Amino acid sequence: MAGESKTTTDHKTIRKWIEEREGRPATVKRTGDKEDPGILRVDFPGYGDSTSLEPISWEEFFQKFDEKKLAFLYQETTKEGKTSRFFKFVNRQT
Repeated sequence: MAGESKTTTDHKTIRKWIEEREGRPATVKRTGDKEDPGILRVDFPGYGDSTSLEPISWEEFFQKFDEKKLAFLYQETTKEGKTSRFFKFVNRQT
């Protein structure tokens, strides 16, 4: 259904959704260190301010995602039926 939100923890589903929208895994600069990539984000080039983001590998992204027990809340399409970029990271317990 258009505009419907879904939640997943499946790495393949998350990566596919992000890559289909030309996104890439990122972290907020200066929020991590060598041991911790910091606050997770998705960088969609051309959307928002990418200057505060640092690219990271999918491996680092999903390691942090699982470590923090996150889930991926996302929307495939808007109510109007257009491709949606809406997502957020939520606690798996929620």
